[in-house]
Amino acid sequence: MLAYWFLYALPAIPAFVGVRRPNMFSLPWIAVGLLFILAIGFREQVGGDWDSYLIRYDSLIEAPVDQVLASDPGYRLLNRLYYNLIEAPTDVLFESDPGYRWLNRLMGIWDWQIYGVNTVCGAIFILGLFAYCRQLPAPWLGFAVAVPYLIIVMAMGYTRQSVALGFFLLALADIERGHFLRYILWVALGTTFHKSAVLLVPLGIFTTQRKSWFWRVIAVATAAYGLWDLFLEEHQEDLWKLYYVDQKMESQGARIRVLMNLVPSLLLLLYAKRWKQLFPAYQVWFWLSIAALISVVFVDFATTAVDRVSLYFTPLQVAVFARLPVLLGDRFPPPFLRLGVVMGYAAVLFVWLNYATHAEYWLPYRNILLQ
Repeated sequence: MLAYWFLYALPAIPAFVGVRRPNMFSLPWIAVGLLFILAIGFREQVGGDWDSYLIRYDSLIEAPVDQVLASDPGYRLLNRLYYNLIEAPTDVLFESDPGYRWLNRLMGIWDWQIYGVNTVCGAIFILGLFAYCRQLPAPWLGFAVAVPYLIIVMAMGYTRQSVALGFFLLALADIERGHFLRYILWVALGTTFHKSAVLLVPLGIFTTQRKSWFWRVIAVATAAYGLWDLFLEEHQEDLWKLYYVDQKMESQGARIRVLMNLVPSLLLLLYAKRWKQLFPAYQVWFWLSIAALISVVFVDFATTAVDRVSLYFTPLQVAVFARLPVLLGDRFPPPFLRLGVVMGYAAVLFVWLNYATHAEYWLPYRNILLQ
């Protein structure tokens, strides 16, 4: 348990002190990032899905190449276009994330095992988080907000979706700078690791670019249709009937996770005018906030489905709380706001470690580099 508190303290202390924005190549900034990558990548039997990912790794590295190709959306598309072959069989339903599948095979060839897979996935996630936090007014504060849930729970538990979220954070960093095509590219890469990321494509319409709005809509519609056709179109009915909704799958703690996005969403909507004056891409965060509010309503209807989708709304916590000292700085002292955020997420970490249903799968923290 102390390992997790140590990880939280690394960004929380400079966040509370108010250390100035680190340089991109600042030694402390890079060192903390590398430490988190090692903590994620070389963990041993940590995370609720540890065993299932081991089984997945063994099956992927042992599968014949032609079987792997048969379940690859890109390969299927080529077959349909040029050879008019039959669709991939339904037994590869959950092996249709080519980015993760080929990463496993590559690590198997190099004999880096599951630790190589987790290290690469952790590096992508941390890179995305750092890229977004770097452009916040308080990067250390944004990183501290991410530690209890986004890093400890998600990056060490939901490996594939954490990679998709890492690419989404890269996309958010670019969309706030007005880079529309980069946003689409990052989201497309995220979809190769977890197909649910295709739902994020429409946000590209709200890039900060003011020109070519019509062409952005056309490009977003085209990209969304193409990615949906490759990754989800064949499986949407099965996912709805068999797994997420009709079977009433339950995700423990889903309601709490959804409610965690409620506070930053309300803050952003309440201070919308000031946000527009100070920060970019309000429309993107506005629609993410609306989606987060809707998820609160529907979480009891389809717990697992809403829980999985709402994971993409968690950057709201980083974006809003890291900007709180500036957003509310005219009403409250910034040091007081920084302390409130740091202590608030320390409370989140404490409650999760001590009372969460599945926290036992994270305790004690083990790392093969320490054994």
